[in-house]
Amino acid sequence: MSDLKPKNKPSFALFSVQGEGESARWSRIGAAWPHKDGDGFSIKLESVPLSGRIVMRREGSEKGGAQ
Repeated sequence: MSDLKPKNKPSFALFSVQGEGESARWSRIGAAWPHKDGDGFSIKLESVPLSGRIVMRREGSEKGGAQ
């Protein structure tokens, strides 16, 4: 079986966000890599939230920014 894990560092982090504003709870759930042609992303999820929302942020950017 081939190794499906991307070899390069992810460009984006994926978070499950529960709640709003200052009281929101952010949990990292995965990562995303842009396709070379710029037309999409490869996404690796480590968990899937049943409620709330998924937010994709640039790797290294502070979570909880403008939404």
